[in-house]
Amino acid sequence: METKENTVEKTTEQKAIEIAKLMEDGKGKDVTLIDISGLNSWADYFVIATVTSSAQQQGLSKQIKDYIKANDLEIHPTNRRSPNGDDWNLIDLGNIVVHLMSEQAREFYNLEKLWFKGKVISL
Repeated sequence: METKENTVEKTTEQKAIEIAKLMEDGKGKDVTLIDISGLNSWADYFVIATVTSSAQQQGLSKQIKDYIKANDLEIHPTNRRSPNGDDWNLIDLGNIVVHLMSEQAREFYNLEKLWFKGKVISL
């Protein structure tokens, strides 16, 4: 078992890729990682996945929170309100923002189109 002293510090991109792969492993659909670092001052990466049920969304959220804890990240509080919490779960990690979205919310908000100038990173 490695201790924090002998682990190599991961880059933000590496962490974003690992989160995206966690979402793929959890059967998130159409997982997309977008580098938005040159387009704003408040985040570097969006990780977006479609979820098919509230149970899947809760499961993925738990996996992400376990990853956050294991990698000394922290969740930034958000004031986002939605009529139904099952449509879009946003997890703000500062430089990485995770979006777990229903198919309807993903189609409606179309973040990939909104952030089209960002670079999509292959997983």
